[in-house]
This record gives sequence, structure tokens and C-alpha cells, in this order.
Amino acid sequence: MDAIMNRIVAKYPRFLVFIMMVFVLVQACKPAHKLIKAPLRSADEMYLLEKMAAAETKYAYFSAKTAITLIDEKKSKTELKGQIRIKKDSIIWISLSLALGIEAARLVLTADSIKFINRLDKTFFIGDYKFILQQFGTTIDYDMVQALITGNDLESYEDENLRASVDNMEYKLSATHRYKAKKNLKQKDTPNVLVQNIWLNAETFKIVGINMKEYNDENKKLQARYSDFFEVGNQKVPGLIHFELQGGKKLELKIVFNKTELDTEQQFPFKIPENFTKMK
Repeated sequence: MDAIMNRIVAKYPRFLVFIMMVFVLVQACKPAHKLIKAPLRSADEMYLLEKMAAAETKYAYFSAKTAITLIDEKKSKTELKGQIRIKKDSIIWISLSLALGIEAARLVLTADSIKFINRLDKTFFIGDYKFILQQFGTTIDYDMVQALITGNDLESYEDENLRASVDNMEYKLSATHRYKAKKNLKQKDTPNVLVQNIWLNAETFKIVGINMKEYNDENKKLQARYSDFFEVGNQKVPGLIHFELQGGKKLELKIVFNKTELDTEQQFPFKIPENFTKMK
């Protein structure tokens, strides 16, 4: 397993690149759909937005253990174990481990910073989201990462340009120009524009699929499918997320959630060992 992980590090110079890309790159293909028996009637945008908001996962803290499968463009698979912890709108903490439970990497995201430890080559990174822009030529923000992990909509983006339709027995919200709300833009930010589709289960109004890409950039695409929902408390949360992404290379990432907890207070430890060197 160590040899496999080292090959990944060599292939993707920034370990966990595939995770970061999942939250950035975009795919304009629609996800598979689960049919329901009764035909759907058309609904307007306001109705679907209200239903989607009511059905979203609500939490102060989110935590889950995960089984992660990375499939590269040659169909080679890498299996990892993971832990994800979130304090809503504050911090995201991700730990990835080898099969025997040995931690390989740790990632911490806040609204303004990215912190990253690669234990396999004893390197670390501390910086901001300019790193993503410089490395991948695309814009990412904390809200995108948080929403994609939990299966919720992008809270910091405007809804005015979303249009409603029915697609293969699911409700669909689509926008060719979805802007980040001005109130969520910092003075130094460059406004980000998304082309996005959202599919909603017609019975629960949970998000079951999304695809998005940055406007005028066909080379970086993301598709996400949410399935195997189960109840935590009185809320439905996804048990499986399947990402398909394209950004020079095509990758798939399957995340199976287990032991998901909501509103259990979490710790977010991050310490760089003294013998680690800064990533160049």
C-alpha cells in the first residue's frame, strides 16, 4: 500500500490534489435518476428553492468516517479510509489513512486558509485559496467544499438565475450564470460565475445530483451523485457520493459514509512535525 501511495504522490505532486479538484472541477453530464411512480407536475423556482432549503442537512457540527475509492483514467483503484469533521461555516478537517490505519495526510480548510500535511513525504503547506488558482487555474471557496461534502446547496451564491423544470421524474434547477452573492464577496475577490444544474428527489427534495463548471471553461468539470440516504436523528443524509471530474485528467472519487453524526462537538487538531519541510 505504501508503494501505491508513493506512486500517487509522484503522479499528483500535491497529495490530496484529487480531493481538492473534486471541489473545483466540473462536469456538464447529468446524473443517473431514480424513478418514482407518479408523474411530476411542473413547479416554479421559488417552490423548489423553499423545499430544497427545508430538506437540507442542518447541523452545527458534522462528522463521519468514510471509505474512499479513487479511480484514475486507467481504471486503477486506490482504497483509503477517511475521517471528515466540519464546524459549519468555520472549519473543515479531513484525515486520510492507509488500509492499516496509518494516517497519510491531513487537510484543514477555513474561509481564508488551507493547511495541509503529507506524512508520506514529510511535507506541509500553509496558504490561502490563491494556491488552488495558481495550481489549477480555477476558483474555489470554502462554501463549495462544505456544500459538496454535506449534499447541500451553495449558500453564498445567488438563486435569481435558477430556473425550474422536470427531468426524468426528478425536479431540476438550472443556471447558466450563477453568481456569488455580493455580500459574500471580499474586496479582493474576483466574482465567480458558475454554470450549474441541480437535481432534486421528487419526494424528499434532497439534492441527488449536481453538475457545474466555471463559465466559459469547458476543461474543468464536476459531476456529483448522492445516494443511499439514511437517517441521522430526523434528517436524511447521503451514504454515498460519487464524484466524476475532469481537469486535464479524468478521475472518479467514491466516498461511502458511515458513523455519520450531527451536532456532536468535534476537535480539529493540526500540528506540523518539526522535521517536515515546506511544500515548494
